[in-house]
Amino acid sequence: MKTKRMLLTFFLSIIIPFCEVFAYSNRLYVGGENIGIEVKTKGVLVIGLYKVNNTLINESSGITKGDYITKINDIEIKNIEEFSREINKNKNNDEVLVEYRRGNSINKTNIKLYKDNDEIKTGLYVKDSVSGIGTLTAIDPSNNKFFALGHAVLDSSTNNVLQIDDGSIYSSYITGINKSSDGNPGEKYGESNIENKYGIITGNTNKGIFGSYDKSYDSNRILDIKESDEIKLGKASIYTVIDKDEIKEYSINIDSISYNDKLKNILFTITDKELLEKTGGIIQGMSGSPIVQDNKIIGAVTHVVVNDPTRGYGIFITTMLKEAE
Repeated sequence: MKTKRMLLTFFLSIIIPFCEVFAYSNRLYVGGENIGIEVKTKGVLVIGLYKVNNTLINESSGITKGDYITKINDIEIKNIEEFSREINKNKNNDEVLVEYRRGNSINKTNIKLYKDNDEIKTGLYVKDSVSGIGTLTAIDPSNNKFFALGHAVLDSSTNNVLQIDDGSIYSSYITGINKSSDGNPGEKYGESNIENKYGIITGNTNKGIFGSYDKSYDSNRILDIKESDEIKLGKASIYTVIDKDEIKEYSINIDSISYNDKLKNILFTITDKELLEKTGGIIQGMSGSPIVQDNKIIGAVTHVVVNDPTRGYGIFITTMLKEAE
């Protein structure tokens, strides 16, 4: 960037170096809590087509799985209830005009309706929410923004990042464990208490979910951030829940660090005997478990090495924080 200023008959050229300035805190509450997650889609998500009278009645409409229907006959819809209401308003018509979003593009098409007794069928499977469990990574005490998962909530029909309108996180506890084995990652089984909401989700990206946290938390668990270039190979820990709601610390070894990969930054091996005995390694539901080294938070668990679940990947905490900005 170059700026010029005239001073009498002389011109002074000033070169201003570009630098990135991020506003995230240098201290975070370190999580590890199991959380229930529910997100609402931005429009009604099409997850497939079904046959009516042995025919895919809307195959030629252009609508396909992964599309988000946002309007019917120019009336905005946000959920399945509104979708059904507008469809039933048109029960005497053969088709309706729909507006749908695919990626960043907005499209319009007509979809056919089929009346079966008193039921109107569209030939479209749709949904408006996704729920599951994961792990809270951290909270910024300066603004109560939370960070979790370390990866996106995905649309299972397309494996794309789910476009969300909003969502919530809740208290949750673990009811059981399916252990991992080589080639077969296990998972946590849990239940969420929707009466005990922790916060509101405002962002869903491939680097995690983010939002505002509304509950109190233990100030004794606020730690400094370790920048990515300060992370060392060797001993570290993860914090996670594998029984009810008890957060425990488990030992790992950091095997390598990648600054080139945008998501898989930290390759580690679980060395904790208790964790290996109970889970066999990394399991689904551990995503977001904070990684700590030298009493500083450095990242979050994101992936398992499928053919060796004792090993996993983590994302730098600073990457999550920058994404949330």
